[in-house]
Order: sequence, then C-alpha cells, then structure tokens
Amino acid sequence: MNKQLPRATKAAILVEQRQPLVVDEVGLPESLDVGQVLVRVHYSGICGSQLGEIDGVKGEDRFLPHLLGHEGSGTVLAVGPGVRHVAPDDTVVLHWRRGLGIQSATPVYRWNGTALNAGWVTTFNEYAVVSENRCTPVPPNSDLQVATLFGCAATTGFGVVENNARLRIGESIVVLGVGGIGLNVVQAASLVSAYPVIAVDLFDNRLELARQVGATHLINSSNADLGQEIQAILGTPGADVVVDTTGLPEMIQLGLAKTKPQGRVVMVGVPGVGSQVGLFSLPLHFGKKLSGSHGGDIDPPVDIPRYHDLYRSGRMELRRLITDTFPIEEINEAIEAIRLGDVNGRCNARLARIIAQQTKFESSRCH
Repeated sequence: MNKQLPRATKAAILVEQRQPLVVDEVGLPESLDVGQVLVRVHYSGICGSQLGEIDGVKGEDRFLPHLLGHEGSGTVLAVGPGVRHVAPDDTVVLHWRRGLGIQSATPVYRWNGTALNAGWVTTFNEYAVVSENRCTPVPPNSDLQVATLFGCAATTGFGVVENNARLRIGESIVVLGVGGIGLNVVQAASLVSAYPVIAVDLFDNRLELARQVGATHLINSSNADLGQEIQAILGTPGADVVVDTTGLPEMIQLGLAKTKPQGRVVMVGVPGVGSQVGLFSLPLHFGKKLSGSHGGDIDPPVDIPRYHDLYRSGRMELRRLITDTFPIEEINEAIEAIRLGDVNGRCNARLARIIAQQTKFESSRCH
C-alpha cells in the first residue's frame, strides 16, 4: 500500500452485544489483497438491521469484536490487484448486495493490539477496505448524503415493490413500519400508481413523512385497532399486498390475515431469534403468498444507476428522507434517537472530516 495512504481510521466498533458501540482509532490492513478497494467513507446510513445486529436479533455473534455499517458513500483511494470495475478517485455507493467484480477476502483491522473483524463492506469507519463487488460507481457530482440511500434503504424499498411484491397499477398495499426502507416502499408504491397506499407506524412524525412521499392513508398503531382500521379502508377482502418491515410476529400474522385470498405478504424485517410466527397455512395452498425479501433482490450495477437517474430526474424524492445527520463520534446518540422514534426518516452518520458537499441542505438537526 502506498505510504501516503492512511494507516489508521476512526471507527465505531461492536465489542459486546446490547451495549453501546466503542468509537476509537483502529489500524488499517497494511496492504490491499486481490479484489480489495480502499474507500474514504463520507456518509453512512444507519439501518435498522444494524440495530438488530447490536441487539443480537439473529443470536450470538461469533465474530466479535467487529466493524459495522453496510450502506454508504465514498471516494476510492486505492485498489488492489485484479480490480477492474472501480478506480482511484471514483465516487462510489457502498452496498451489501453483491455487485460486479471480485468478492475479496474480508479485511482484518487491528485494535488494541488484536485482530478486529469486518465483512466485505463496513461503513461506520472513515476509511474502509471493502470488496470490489460491494462498490458501484455513481457520477462524481452526486449528492453524497443521498448516495447512501442507494446502498440499502432506497434500493431495498423500491426492489421490494418491483421484484418481491410485483405491485401493479391500482393494487392496494399496506406498509407496516415506515422507517428508512418502509418510506421507500411507500414512495415506490405511489410511483406505480398503487391505491390505496396505507402507511402504519407507532410515530406520527414518521407517518407525516410517509404522507409527503405518497401514502394515501395513515394509521398510528399505538392508539388504534390496526385490524379494524385496515378493514375500514379496504373492506373485507383486504389488501393486495402487505409489506412488513418490523419483523414482529404479530405484524406478520396480521399481514396474512388482512390480505386477499390471492394476496402477497413480503417480510423485510427479521423476527428475533427464538420468535415464532403462527399461521394457518391453508390459504397458502390456494394462492396467498408469504415471502422474505433479500435486499429487494436488486442487482446493484443495474439498479443503482437506474434509481440514481430517476432521482436526478426529480421523480424520486430522497433528500427529504434524510432527516438527521450525526458525526461518527455521536453514533450512540444517533442510535438512541432512532430507537426512541425521534428520527423521522433516515439517519446518516458523517465520517469524513472535510466534506465538499452542499451544507445548505443539511437538516436543522445536524450536529
């Protein structure tokens, strides 16, 4: 690795599940392996799945301690042997779905004299060694705040509508949970002229943002009988599509109960380890469908440029969805704000010390 390149980076480290992240300086790998790319991360989205990883939703984490983050924007500083699809100075979206190029070995950082694990992509660190197939170039003048959304929130939300639900013009949809992904499900449903588009959440501030991006009906499930409210809007047959982003078994069961006989239920959220979803399976034998989404089943090198062009055309509203930005030093405060429902849309972590971006667009809640 060129000696002028950074040797260390500030990072947020998951040391112990269900505990605050540790923000500290960690050592970068001494050289780039085949297929690896060194990226200066400008912004990282804070996805709900990262909170689930901290909370141990999928069970015991055998890779601790390790780095986190799977959606971000950055600039390529250097590439390892064999890399062909990105080059130094490229502006890139960092994503967790496989894209073009080599799937490299995962990097090993150093922290307090010991090895620190990382996956093929991490974004809660200012400098990251990522696999080539987790980087997709975007135009150099791209809005780096918005670009983070193409790493997961926007692409997953739109992919759910396009690829998993296959929502058609005039079909009805209920979106259970309108955080970063749910808001993009709402927006995509509106773009394909679904009706009604029903947004459900515990927080009125999130529901208001859902209304702004296309929801036709809002239900605050903290103070309503959700089943009755959905039936009042849709009638007895129910919805064509229900998308659950919460991962709560009771929400998945409700989705199955409130879809039409030929309806589709798409699970985006993941139930916690040990959770059980009770269901009467007979309707599944007669056409009702229950499926899980893997990042909207998107193809990053195809779909990221496609959605990015849609955003630049003004047809896709993303800047409004980034409602909060915290410096990486305050990552735990950001996570707490998300848990409390104080974040309306997507919350970004700011990594780079100097950002040549349009600060006038920063949220009034930016720190």
